[in-house]
Amino acid sequence: MRTLILTAGLFLTTVFFAQSNPTVKTKTPTAPTDSKKEQDRTCIKSMAGIYKVSFDFAETFSSDTSYKYHPRYRESAIEYIFLTEDTPTKIALQHLLIVNDSIIIKHWRQDWVFENKEVYNYYKDNEWIKTTLTDAQAKGTWTQKVYQVDDSPRYESFGTWVHVDGKHFWEGVNDSPLPRREFTKRNDYNVMKRHSRMEMFNDGWALIQDNEKIVRNNGSDKVLCWEKGMERFTTGNYNAGPAMKWWEKQKQYWADVRSVWEEVYAKTADLKLADKIEKKKLYENLFSLGDKVCKDSYAQGSAKAEIKKVIDLYIKTS
Repeated sequence: MRTLILTAGLFLTTVFFAQSNPTVKTKTPTAPTDSKKEQDRTCIKSMAGIYKVSFDFAETFSSDTSYKYHPRYRESAIEYIFLTEDTPTKIALQHLLIVNDSIIIKHWRQDWVFENKEVYNYYKDNEWIKTTLTDAQAKGTWTQKVYQVDDSPRYESFGTWVHVDGKHFWEGVNDSPLPRREFTKRNDYNVMKRHSRMEMFNDGWALIQDNEKIVRNNGSDKVLCWEKGMERFTTGNYNAGPAMKWWEKQKQYWADVRSVWEEVYAKTADLKLADKIEKKKLYENLFSLGDKVCKDSYAQGSAKAEIKKVIDLYIKTS
């Protein structure tokens, strides 16, 4: 089984990387005085930019001989990624999708925290359980915290950045909800275990995935199938002006959304979220509220009570 998985993974990786040269796209620190941590920070910050992003996924192996593989998935878009926070121990990157040069969609967010010791582990059915790492586990690592479009949690994992032989990459493993490309279409599995690799290239970067699609029930896991995935971010001459303008108008509102979530995360060890309230998902309500309060101008803090009210509706207390 393992041999078949590796063979399929190597084949797809060869196809995905046929035209990629594995050198970092921005200058990494090389002088003796530059610390390993600063090399890490340079790589993380170099993810910011304007890219054409392609999404390629293919199921590769199942031990169930009756399993019918789902069609391969491929999409592409223009994505604007920028820093929203940059401190010695934390770097936050917000993603915005640009559709038809004018439609802006707030996309995912990734926070990178150095030697972080609190990780939200996804269990299943919109439930995350907070785990505390030991000093030894956290030492030298960066936790990648990935958030949904509404800044609710998605998945978190920790690992060490590697800089060797001209390669610069980070790897982490975590459980997560179904990806957006499948959660409205499938119900034959309920957890995705992601084996992720973030790697920098001369023309951008990539999120390379070897995913297990898992059926989790009563404390037992069954692997439905494996999947190879590639999210490739390639630099180019793309117009991010509309996205920049949109964010300038909305940024204070979303700062308040993040602030409310931080309060929730600080006091909640076991977080459970409702999928829908009155037939609406959380992101629909937060997006609608954002459009409403940012229609003219928004003063930071002015809608924080309304934001908290919306988020609290979706938090399950039992």
